[in-house]
Parts: sequence; C-alpha cells; structure tokens
Amino acid sequence: MKKLSLETELKENSYPGRGIVIGKSQDGKYAVTAYFIMGRSENSRNRIFVEDGEGIRTKAFDEAKLSDPSLIIYAPVRVLGNKTIVTNGDQTDTIYELMDKQQTFEQSLRTREFEPDAPNYTPRISGIMHVENGSYNYAMSILKSDNGNPASCSRYTYAYENPLDGEGRFIHTYMGDGNPLPSFEGEPKLVDIDGSIDLFTDKVWNSLNEDNKVSLFVRYIDIANGTFETRIVNKNA
Repeated sequence: MKKLSLETELKENSYPGRGIVIGKSQDGKYAVTAYFIMGRSENSRNRIFVEDGEGIRTKAFDEAKLSDPSLIIYAPVRVLGNKTIVTNGDQTDTIYELMDKQQTFEQSLRTREFEPDAPNYTPRISGIMHVENGSYNYAMSILKSDNGNPASCSRYTYAYENPLDGEGRFIHTYMGDGNPLPSFEGEPKLVDIDGSIDLFTDKVWNSLNEDNKVSLFVRYIDIANGTFETRIVNKNA
C-alpha cells in the first residue's frame, strides 16, 4: 500500500466528516492518535471538545443553540487501564463497558451498527490503542450500511501489531461532500506521521477545510511508560 500524505488527504477533501488517525511517531517513542470533527449544519458546528478525566467529551459551545444532542454529544475518547479508546460516537462507552467485562474490541462492537441518521447512515468508526511495558499495538473498526442500504450492516476490523515508526492509519466517515453523504470505502489509509505533538496538531488542523472544521484532539502516548500529552483545538474558542 502506498503511503499517503495526511496533509494532502485532508486538504483535497472538503468534507471527510469525522476522522481518526492512529500510528507511531517518527522517532518511535510515541503512540499517536488524532480525532477531528467537522460539521455542515449549525447544530453540528455548535460544538467544542473539553477534557473529561483522561478522555474528552463534546459539549455545545452555545447551549441555547443546541437542537438535537443525540448524535453529536458523546465521549470520543476514554481510557481503560492501558487502553485508549477513540470513536466518533457513543460506542466509546459500549467498548469501554464491555471490554471492562472482558469482551474484545470486536465483540463489543458486535452490539452496535451505523448511525440511524437516514439517508446518510453515517458509519461508526472506532480505534483502540494498547500500550503496555514498552509494546504498542492498535486496531480500527468501521460499521457501515451495505452501500447505503440500512437493512444490512457491514463490519470491518483491522489490527496493527508493532506499527512502524512514522506511519499511521487514517479512517473517516465520508468519502467527500454530497447528499446523501457517501460512506468511507476501503481499508484505513496508510499515512505519514511526523513531527512533535505541536507540529502534528498544527498540520492536521490547518489542513482541514476552514468552513467545515469544528474541533481536533491529538494525543502522544510515551510507549516506554504510558504517560501522555494532549492537545485540543476548537474553532469555537
């Protein structure tokens, strides 16, 4: 698979929707993840990321303008021991709760499917990072309608052991803008990850479409000891 420029992938797509990047820093020291949200409607754009314990939560920027919280207010990131869960919906809680009961990442997601937002049927994208005793692996998942038909749910899980330095995988909800919005196709894209947490954060944020971007979360986890640094960027500041 050809390695793509994450910057180019973002700049050439005006509406990838919500996206997850997971991989390893170029120096091999950090497990890296980024999660961003975009919006076309006032309700979707009226959001910010806020820290919530070791994770984050979406919150209405202006509570008076919040019309429907059902699919936009959730915890995208939660930490369960040495595992960091990143998703685009309330399946974060499903994964957390069921893995805490000894189910696997894939088993947990068997209880969920794509979002009920006809006609888009937005895919549920999820990732999990496992950092322990100097080792690191991760997995990603997408649950999507069968080519736009809500009668069937297609489930894909991708696992990456001992990921290579400076490489990551990128999965997002939509191939681009449209009505209905076309769901992501194929396996997660192989992309480059380079620079410090601040340089990487700036690169991702500045590559997202100016009109549609809403919020960005980036975390670098030290593979040697599990400590982490986090950056949050909100358009509504």
